[in-house]
Amino acid sequence: MRIVHLSDLHLGYRQYQRLTPGGINQREADVASTFRTAIDRVIELSPDVVLVAGDVFHTVRPTNQAILHAFVQFSRLVQSLPNSVIVLVAGNHDSPRSTETGGILPLLAQLGMQVVDREARRLSFPDRDLSILAIPDVHGVEVPALTPDSGVRFNLLVLHGEIQGALPDGAMPGDRAAIEIPAADLHASRWDYIALGHYHVYREVAPNAYYSGSIDYTSVNTWGELYEQRIAGLEGKGFIERDLVSGRHTYHTLPSARPLIDLPAINARGMTAVEIDERILAAVDACDHRRGIEDKIVRLVIRDVPRHIARELDHRAIRDYKRRALNFQLDIRRPDVYRLQAAGGPGRRQMDLKDIVSEKLRMRPLDAGVDRDALVARAIAYIDEAQSMGVPAAPLVEI
Repeated sequence: MRIVHLSDLHLGYRQYQRLTPGGINQREADVASTFRTAIDRVIELSPDVVLVAGDVFHTVRPTNQAILHAFVQFSRLVQSLPNSVIVLVAGNHDSPRSTETGGILPLLAQLGMQVVDREARRLSFPDRDLSILAIPDVHGVEVPALTPDSGVRFNLLVLHGEIQGALPDGAMPGDRAAIEIPAADLHASRWDYIALGHYHVYREVAPNAYYSGSIDYTSVNTWGELYEQRIAGLEGKGFIERDLVSGRHTYHTLPSARPLIDLPAINARGMTAVEIDERILAAVDACDHRRGIEDKIVRLVIRDVPRHIARELDHRAIRDYKRRALNFQLDIRRPDVYRLQAAGGPGRRQMDLKDIVSEKLRMRPLDAGVDRDALVARAIAYIDEAQSMGVPAAPLVEI
């Protein structure tokens, strides 16, 4: 028996200001395209079971466009695989905080899929000798004992949530799941396979328990995802295929609808504004992706740039980079501030108000359509304006 496990589709995800010719947010269109490709690949594989481990939509109230796209693609999946079991559980992004408010996922149940969105359910398929325990990520949900059905041959657990001790420190700090389960409580050895959702990077929790990761870059910390993928040696996003009899395990990588490019960071200590401009231009020109930075999501971190040097940079050239890319994030970081004389541990870094505000806004989840770079720039401008009016600067804060 072969299964396919995918998760964290986040249909309706929006970011940046660029629109398609049809007036749709470009990132929303990118994610929709990735999902369509994923459905194509799953249909080609023709598995016996398809498990979708939550976060089908990016918001509880997705756009009509996102709902229509989900309905069309899942309908295509059901029609193409009429003999396959398809199970979908709700993730924290799918679940209303109030139990009195209905979600959109029951609409997809009309297609013939098994949708578990309000409470944990054990699904039985006697003709396949199969049992699936499905647990949605819903506030207040009662998590049942994670025990398989001893009366069948194949037992699967599909769950959207955080497995304590299984994720890197600081993973997804701004997007907490309602369900948190210690890894030991999974009793992984009792199950044939455990399909997990919520964490956006492919990761093994046990030899038969995995996060499949998201299918596209849709978290509050996409650059953190990219870093974690590099550390894990992953080439990109994708989904899992697993043979329950042989144990054969395959991670299928999906082509990226929109490349993310993290250019090599620049240490600008001691550089003039002109020298930094030259280094930025060289980094952009050296981008070895097809067509350079055009229409891509790009970040360039520049460290140790004093405020007066940052003001002297060639902002006309920077605006041109932003025009060429779908999004060009020039992440300028101030020099670390060290106390020469003060109480506390020596060498502890301190942050002024601008640094604190900038860092918080970089990590904060934003509403769809909000330009993060513009928001940070406006916040810093407000602080500069306040200080120019004689408002005392906030004291340095030790971190």
